[in-house]
Amino acid sequence: MAMNPNAKDAMEQFKMEAAREVGVNLKNGYNGDLTSKENGSVGGQMVKKMISEYESKMK
Repeated sequence: MAMNPNAKDAMEQFKMEAAREVGVNLKNGYNGDLTSKENGSVGGQMVKKMISEYESKMK
């Protein structure tokens, strides 16, 4: 199943925003030169932001 192009673009923007927030120099395309720690910090920041957004909607 293919991802909706609008959703894909939004997720890419969200990922880049999270990377900037944790100080990781993420670029479009290949990022295989980043460490596991750097990649993990981006993913972790994305999860934190998603949880925070969900919690704010529950209030």
